[in-house]
Amino acid sequence: MKKFFKTTLAYALALIIAGLLLPIVGIGIVAGIAASSSESGDIEKNSVLFLDLNGVIEERAVENPLASIMDDEFKSYGLDEILAAIKEAKANENIKGIYLQAGAVEGASGASLEEIRGELASFKESGKFIVAYGDQYSQELYYLATVADKVILNPQGSIAWHGLASTPVFYKDLLEKIGVEMQVFKVGTYKSAVEPFIATEMSDANREQLTEMLDSTWDELLTAVSASRGVSKEMLNEYADKFMDFCPAEEYVECGMADTLLYKDGVLAYLKSLTGVDADDDLKLVTMDTMREKLKVAKKLEDATGKSKIAVYYAFGDIDGSTSSLEEGINSKKVIKELRELREDDDVKAVVLRVNSPGGSAYGSEQIWREVTLLKAAKPVVVSMGDYAASGGYYISCAADCIVASPITLTGSIGIFGVIPCAEKLLKDKLGLGFDVVKTNPMADFGVLSRTFTPQERVVLQNHINNGYALFLKRCADGRGVAVDDIAKIAEGRVWTGSKAKEIGLVDELGDLDKAVAIAAQKAGLADYSVKAYPAEKGILEKLMDTKKEDYMETMARETLGGYYNSIKFLRNIGNCDRIQARLPFELNIK
Repeated sequence: MKKFFKTTLAYALALIIAGLLLPIVGIGIVAGIAASSSESGDIEKNSVLFLDLNGVIEERAVENPLASIMDDEFKSYGLDEILAAIKEAKANENIKGIYLQAGAVEGASGASLEEIRGELASFKESGKFIVAYGDQYSQELYYLATVADKVILNPQGSIAWHGLASTPVFYKDLLEKIGVEMQVFKVGTYKSAVEPFIATEMSDANREQLTEMLDSTWDELLTAVSASRGVSKEMLNEYADKFMDFCPAEEYVECGMADTLLYKDGVLAYLKSLTGVDADDDLKLVTMDTMREKLKVAKKLEDATGKSKIAVYYAFGDIDGSTSSLEEGINSKKVIKELRELREDDDVKAVVLRVNSPGGSAYGSEQIWREVTLLKAAKPVVVSMGDYAASGGYYISCAADCIVASPITLTGSIGIFGVIPCAEKLLKDKLGLGFDVVKTNPMADFGVLSRTFTPQERVVLQNHINNGYALFLKRCADGRGVAVDDIAKIAEGRVWTGSKAKEIGLVDELGDLDKAVAIAAQKAGLADYSVKAYPAEKGILEKLMDTKKEDYMETMARETLGGYYNSIKFLRNIGNCDRIQARLPFELNIK
């Protein structure tokens, strides 16, 4: 009942806002800008930026107005705004340091955390401090926190340190029990996205690529933590072998993983001493919400400078696979339209395509590829890869002038597959439904749920998959300037880390988004320019109008399901996706 009243209140407020404010939207905009300017005014001296990492980290945060009304603690932050906040804190003389509080994050994988860690390391070069505190450090947030000058743990807290594992979920037995058979067509020995539907364990090829990927990622993580903590990689591996998650807190200090043990009040007192604030006075913390408003005002001023622009276009999520307005993903028609607008905008001198996608629709990927080639003919295009740019994510990247990836980006996965369900046993044996057919041609009822494919139909569909794979290989070969046979040797649906992808020629440079922007500026011959993010961010009224009740439930499901969220979402959306997919060959479930 309580949830019912909360939901009803949220919708009532949304309707009131929409009904009363639309007639005076002009006044509202002016007032909003003024309020933002006031709220984000000058930051007080001896302040500390408070990075409370508790929620979802995405490429660009899409705020849910209903979640804000409900006052949910599990927030969504954009990687872009976190990086911008750290840069602003570095430049602002009133901010003396950063207080990083490790909570629980979803959504961010190795490459995103590596970018945040790199920006924090740059912040330290200014001579300002970073203090990290956690009650229970997750392994990924401990990796992030080790860049700090001091890593503080609660006296009753813990640090997760156990290594990496990938645990894909298999649905074959479940599908058999309900009478559904997944009919699979694919190209690529390593294209194992279909395995959960037709097997109960990993294939040897999939196990091989997962092992190599995890070993490479773990080594990068060990190297970074070892350098920061002064503990050898060998010792860190020994600690992981012991499973450090449940150690007494004192042991983390003894082995060099933490510096000291303090309760929260002790941490705040320590921060006061670093900033010269009296013990009886309040610590001056600058939250991400405050910094977000300050950055919005600064961005408005920058956009008005009239400088030549480098556009950073964010393409993240599944390609033509999402149904939520909060997780729009990569809508190929929308992306094509917006890239065309950037191509025709004379003020935009170069485009950085920021790709963070496991892929999706093969057809949608081809359409975006076409628009990227047209854009490249008009101005420089540089791709910056995030956590993933695999399969369809690589498809839309391969035509760029230059590809930049993190060493632990997951990319490649050049291959495609098709999955078409047959529910004959469910419909006939379990539900007792009967089916008959009259048709003019042998395959007129191709793909109906009530029967499996005939041998002739299987040949037709497999040929279609083969042709799609051949086209994918050609797009990659043309984009990289090599022979199709050379691409075929490193394709087969195999996933590569960014560092390995550079060795084999799928990636040009290792680095972050800033490096991609610098390369784009160099290719465009720009010394003085502004950087603008696209697509344009929606205003609060537009967000309210677009938000559906399902979106609020989506936020709650993500918080509740944690690491299992992506697997459940994949199953839910598979019926809405194109049947022919170019996507990452597995749901990682890395922990």
